[in-house]
Amino acid sequence: MKRRNFIRNSSQAGVALSLLGVYACKDQKKAAPEKTETSDMMEKTAEPFFKLSLAQWSIHKMINNDGVDPYTFAEKAKKWGFTGLEYVSQLYNPELSDANYSEEAMAAFVEKSNAEAKKHGLENVLIMIDGQGNLAVSDEAERNETVEKHKKWVDAAAAMGCHAIRVNLSGSMVPEEWKANSIDGLTKLCTYAKTKNINVLVENHGGLSSNGAMHAEVMKAVKMDNCGTLPDFGNFCITRNEDGSCKEEYDMYKGVKELLPYAKAVSAKSNDFDEAGNEVRIDYKKMMQMVKNAGYTGYIGVEYEGNVLSEEDGIKATKDLMLKVAKEIS
Repeated sequence: MKRRNFIRNSSQAGVALSLLGVYACKDQKKAAPEKTETSDMMEKTAEPFFKLSLAQWSIHKMINNDGVDPYTFAEKAKKWGFTGLEYVSQLYNPELSDANYSEEAMAAFVEKSNAEAKKHGLENVLIMIDGQGNLAVSDEAERNETVEKHKKWVDAAAAMGCHAIRVNLSGSMVPEEWKANSIDGLTKLCTYAKTKNINVLVENHGGLSSNGAMHAEVMKAVKMDNCGTLPDFGNFCITRNEDGSCKEEYDMYKGVKELLPYAKAVSAKSNDFDEAGNEVRIDYKKMMQMVKNAGYTGYIGVEYEGNVLSEEDGIKATKDLMLKVAKEIS
């Protein structure tokens, strides 16, 4: 082959290889696309790390003061953008209490609640139990009676497809007595609840249950997988003065952190908001970051208790704040 032809052929080959290289680079770019404005928008609109439930206590004034039917709970929760329902037992009194929580009355409560949840496409998450006795009382007979009273609610929760009931560890204010009583009462109730595949969750709800460290010690001692906590962002007052003001308060951030390892539900308490939409007393960004760091991805229940905003506006403000900080935390 003449040198001239060789050079010409070599040049053509070189062009061909260069073209192949260009196409190869293009393919590589397709395999690893750069971030675009669209992908940034998708990230910003991504689902939060938790699911949204509404604690029925958020509408207790509507029910107790304004005569709103408690069975409209699911309808309201759906309208306000929630997917889960957290019922409160006392809001169905006197219907249930006047019937002494009879089998017929409880069955009617379950049937009506299930029908409404199904109608609006919502999930029954848990039932918060109040007024059924003291699980941490020092009198063993009274403690056992309290366990028996709670069993009806375990049955109701199971029939409604809930995963848990929330209980209060009220009773003795002597630390060692309270711990021993709590362990006994919870163990007995959890043993029964386990046969129904129901979790028993303890909320920090006043008294020694609002001492995060002691509360966590009880969880460690019970050692049952269906026994857990429901950390509430705001219920850390241990004792109160006669006028209702808090006398002794546990550090809320320390307390939530101590309870989160055992959490099977979380309550986002709120009362008042500033002009920017932030809760004035609770650092929601700090709280939600702790919840996320703990690996919790279940339902977080909105529980508005304020007096400035209406219950509906307070519920919406709390929900909006939760969704806002969820985008801001890492």
